[in-house]
Amino acid sequence: MKLTQAMTYKWLQLFVQDIQKNQAHLNELDTAIGDGDHGTNMVRGMEQVSKILSQSQDQKVSDLLKQVAFALISKVGGASGPLYGTAFLEMSKYLQNQDDDLASVINAGALGIKQRGQVNGGEKTMYDIWQPVAADLQQQQFNQANLDSHLQATLNLEATKGRASYLGERSQGHLDPGAQSSTILFTDLLQVLN
Repeated sequence: MKLTQAMTYKWLQLFVQDIQKNQAHLNELDTAIGDGDHGTNMVRGMEQVSKILSQSQDQKVSDLLKQVAFALISKVGGASGPLYGTAFLEMSKYLQNQDDDLASVINAGALGIKQRGQVNGGEKTMYDIWQPVAADLQQQQFNQANLDSHLQATLNLEATKGRASYLGERSQGHLDPGAQSSTILFTDLLQVLN
């Protein structure tokens, strides 16, 4: 499956809308195990992404993703900005140098998060969504049920990275806000694919 220009624009437009809709919920999740501002920070980034989408209707996908990456790095506070930014930047680089196979593009983003955040699976981070989604795409098993189960699987993990790691075992039973916003991102991708 290829990542086309039309798909990418639609995908990012949905993501902007859905992050804005879910701002309060993301802040609530973050209040339990972080600084309480993940939603607010993400919305700040999405305002910039929205401008980029309205200004550039016919950019190459790699150029578009690169602009989105820099918008997220500069506008989204906390760890999420650099992590999302790195994911989009790695996807952009992959598209410049390789093909436009969707599974491989998402995998490049996941690897970016892994390296930038120095994370592995099972540490209650957004990587726990990106990595299995990349695998699902490769195995042609990318669907809402699997996506929901990946998010659910993070619920009882103990956070060992980031602000939530200070809580130790008390982080169990809480959803990671970055994992939740990543689930929104991939729910939107599913919508575009269907």
